[in-house]
Amino acid sequence: MQKGNEMATRDEHPEQTLTQEPLEMALRDELPLLPVRDLVVYPYMILPLFVGRDRSVAAVEQALEGDRLIVLTAQISPETEEPDESDLYPVGTLAMIMRMVKLSDGRLKVLVQGLTKVRIEEYLSRDPYLRVRAERVVEPIISEVGVETEALMRTVRDQLAELLKLGKNISPEVVAVIGNMEDPSSLADLVASNIGLSVEQAQELFEIVDPLDRLQRVEQVLVKELELMTVQNRIQSRAKEEMSKSQRDYFLREQLRAIRSELGESEAHAEDIEELRQKILELKLPKEAEEEAQRQLKRLETMHPDASEYSMLRTYMDWLVDLPWNTATRDKLNLIRARKVLEEDHYGLEKIKERILEFLAVRKLKKKMRGPVLCFVGPPGVGKTSLGKSIARALGRKFVRISLGGMRDEAEIRGHRRTYIGALPGRVMQGMRQAGTKNPVFMLDELDKVGSDFRGDPSAALLELLDPEQNHAFSDHYINLPFDLSNVMFIATANVMDTVPPALRDRMEVIRLAGYTAEEKLAIAEKYLVPRQTDASGLKSRDIHFGKPALLKLIAEYTAEAGLRNLEREIGSVCRKVALRFAEGKKTAVRITENQVTKFLGPPRFLQEEERKENEVGVATGLAWTEVGGEVLHVEVTLMQGKGGLTLTGQLGDVMQESAQAALSYARTRADELGIDKELFEKRDIHLHVPAGAIPKDGPSAGVTMATALVSALTGRPVERNLAMTGEITLRGRVLPVGGIKEKVLAALRAHITTLVLPARNEKDLHEIPKDLRKKVQFRFAETMDRVLDEALAGEATP
Repeated sequence: MQKGNEMATRDEHPEQTLTQEPLEMALRDELPLLPVRDLVVYPYMILPLFVGRDRSVAAVEQALEGDRLIVLTAQISPETEEPDESDLYPVGTLAMIMRMVKLSDGRLKVLVQGLTKVRIEEYLSRDPYLRVRAERVVEPIISEVGVETEALMRTVRDQLAELLKLGKNISPEVVAVIGNMEDPSSLADLVASNIGLSVEQAQELFEIVDPLDRLQRVEQVLVKELELMTVQNRIQSRAKEEMSKSQRDYFLREQLRAIRSELGESEAHAEDIEELRQKILELKLPKEAEEEAQRQLKRLETMHPDASEYSMLRTYMDWLVDLPWNTATRDKLNLIRARKVLEEDHYGLEKIKERILEFLAVRKLKKKMRGPVLCFVGPPGVGKTSLGKSIARALGRKFVRISLGGMRDEAEIRGHRRTYIGALPGRVMQGMRQAGTKNPVFMLDELDKVGSDFRGDPSAALLELLDPEQNHAFSDHYINLPFDLSNVMFIATANVMDTVPPALRDRMEVIRLAGYTAEEKLAIAEKYLVPRQTDASGLKSRDIHFGKPALLKLIAEYTAEAGLRNLEREIGSVCRKVALRFAEGKKTAVRITENQVTKFLGPPRFLQEEERKENEVGVATGLAWTEVGGEVLHVEVTLMQGKGGLTLTGQLGDVMQESAQAALSYARTRADELGIDKELFEKRDIHLHVPAGAIPKDGPSAGVTMATALVSALTGRPVERNLAMTGEITLRGRVLPVGGIKEKVLAALRAHITTLVLPARNEKDLHEIPKDLRKKVQFRFAETMDRVLDEALAGEATP
């Protein structure tokens, strides 16, 4: 049996064909069965069928002799020539033969109309045709179409229209009929019969009795069909575009080749290849690099210049021949000249200058040595970056700087692999190309601000870069060849070392730069900052003169920093004010005094922490260490009626809060020895406050200060006003060492404090403080809190 027409239409008024009563009577009798290949006939479909098998012809003729009714059932396998009941689906369609025509080849062409679904109950005979007894399949009646059903029907219509747009072979007439259908069952059957489903899929839908379930299943099939059609169209479109593009490119390329040949430009490619070959020979590359360069050059030579890969390979070859594989500058090993250069550029910093001179001395004695890896750590503006430039000038080397601040991608260090479009070497190899030598001074700025995310951890890539045992064969992902960085002098800079991974910190020689004293700032301003800003403002040295009192006022009242950046900015602001006067015609030399500083810059922006005028109970002076240098802070404690509670204010961090709790526990356990009335802990609330409450504070350095203020308040004994202290406290009253001693001493000097109490184990850190500064302060060292209290508390208890 063969399918005659892919399109099927549905009669809108099936009851005109056969009424319900004769239909029920017909189903009680025996009915001939016609097996159908490759097709499932749905109720109310009208379509032609070609009948050729003997039993099928006999079944049609028997139906025509009676009431023209016949059962149509799809074959499970279309290859079966003589199907029996096991080869046929159990659910079929009762149809009426509307017309029959005999063909010349002996076959019959019949026009049938499906009437209703039937389930075959029994096969009665096989010869001369299949005879069956069938029962009608009754579907639930949908009395009213709800909102969800209406939405589902609309969705099915829209999906069918979309399939039509994508090129599905569906008759527009069918789409028009579907658009007017209101019955879910009829809609599901008509759609299923016209979207080209396989017999198995069509039969599955056909056997679903509930109309809504069948319509939902049809919607799912349409969704899958839409996805398949979309992908199919995309593949076909892409293949067509690629084919047309390749043909067009070939045609244009042949034209371009002919034009270049006529213009005599065909030799340009050969000249480029020869130029690259000569560069490779002149560079005297390492063996592995030379082999790779020659191999890539051969690929480039056989490649057409218009090929997409040509430009990528040519860029790689340019990078390969531009890197300084064997080019190096000769170090200037004159120690006297190097010392002079360092003294010209920077004031103080004796430890760093000594380290550079040591390197030059060893380099003078030993020709082959690896470059050191230094790390300058200090507050902003103390001259870390400019010091790197001075080192390069003293050595006679090229200077390269890259900023690591905010870097989150490992490829920024190691480079991208060449498989990526727009790939480039990492910042390190870019810096080496920029330097043009294999032994520059290479500065890695803002090392403490390196980040990490899903793209990798740049600090891990820096481990190989900064390890003298590994960087002689540094591998960049783009270059993909070992490059010798052992002669590079790496200098990293950071504000703090807390965020630098321990493994990376271990590979560097850390040199700390503390803040400058007021005297050092004054000397630097007179020697460097004022001349530089005078020249930057277009003035001559005779046009403006800064007096020392004016500079000291700028340092103390207009800047609050460990470095010099803001000081230079304020000096530049004064110079511009004077330049404005000169531009207006007032060309009289100006001497900057304290009053003129206020006139030009306005009222002071920073006031020193108010000096304590007398010894006070419950107030102690402490020293803190921040990223911008040392700071002086006062800790205040007061008692009030209460139940022994402890209140902490001033935006204290977790460590400071724990220090306050430890100080209170120490005071309670040592109450008898300290002369504290134990009832105070039960009848008084304690409030501990650190002024400048808007500024977050944290760290262990304030432990002894809190304990001193607390004991002072509980005993009524005042604290010495010209004394400051720092150190961490334990519950047993031991005083532990802390960091940033030099910065804290400088802060104490700025506050005119004459006596400092430090942990005994910090006595070793005094060698970092210049001798002239040590003479201005009396140092007291304490191992226990008792010693601190002996030094800090003055006089007898006040009532």
